[in-house]
Amino acid sequence: MVIFRSISEIREKLRHPAVTIGNFDGVHLGHREIFRRVRELARAAGGVSVVVTFVPHPLKVVSPGIGVKLITSPKEKESLIEASGIDFLLEIPFDAAFASISASEFVEQVLVGAIGVEQLVIGYDYAFGRGREGDVTLLRRLGKRFGYAVELLPPITNGATVYSSTKVRNLVGEGDVKGVVAILGRHYSLTGTVVHGKHRGLGLGFPTANLDTEEELFPAAGVYAVKARVGAALYDGACNIGTNPTFENDRLSLEVFLFDFAGDLYGQEISLFFIDRLRGEQRFPDPEALKAAIAADVARCRTILKDAAIIEYHDDLE
Repeated sequence: MVIFRSISEIREKLRHPAVTIGNFDGVHLGHREIFRRVRELARAAGGVSVVVTFVPHPLKVVSPGIGVKLITSPKEKESLIEASGIDFLLEIPFDAAFASISASEFVEQVLVGAIGVEQLVIGYDYAFGRGREGDVTLLRRLGKRFGYAVELLPPITNGATVYSSTKVRNLVGEGDVKGVVAILGRHYSLTGTVVHGKHRGLGLGFPTANLDTEEELFPAAGVYAVKARVGAALYDGACNIGTNPTFENDRLSLEVFLFDFAGDLYGQEISLFFIDRLRGEQRFPDPEALKAAIAADVARCRTILKDAAIIEYHDDLE
């Protein structure tokens, strides 16, 4: 996949491009169905598939007070879009000046002028441009003027739930890491670097790796059964997210106890794949009670993870 990190990097119009435009945070199964349709149209025309998105997420600029927590980092989103078989990705730097551009200007200058769009696919609820004026009505009117076709996809659903980034955020935020797989299409994951903590886990007999991460969306506080990737190796583990109320901490921490691991993890990168949630965060009367609870959690995690496999990328809609 070729990535353009600005409009100016596109030197000439692309070959019979089928294009979609959106934020695509999370790259969930609904997004992947849009990508599938774009690929299909591109193949039929002997052309290329193109995804247009924005960095940072527009809400970070136009509504920073909302505090939207992104499901994927820009790097992870790029990887997932590439894994979806897209030929070209245009990441447009989004700032206040760009936010003031009208939808008509965007279509004429970017979609038509730079890319040469011939077919445009959009999701049922997507609108862009100043005041969200770039809806399907405007796009079809401009399509007649500039000679491109517009296809509006209906809501993508599993029969019970419409796939959406908001639904993914809600499920992860509630700790339903098992249920979110049906919408996200993979296990939810976080990646971080191991840093020094307070070393309490070692004293309790369960040495944990404390992760520092730039990712924004954490599952609800509690204990989780996880798979952890360290380099090329994969380990089962128990992860705790929370403030460690037994010790009256006030800072949220993310720490994982890797089963059957021996060695130094400091400075290493670990990716955690959340398989299931065991319980919420609890305050225990003393360290001994906490130690007993951790032992029970570890035993349950071993049972859950024994036959579990990571779902990193699959598409039931293909």
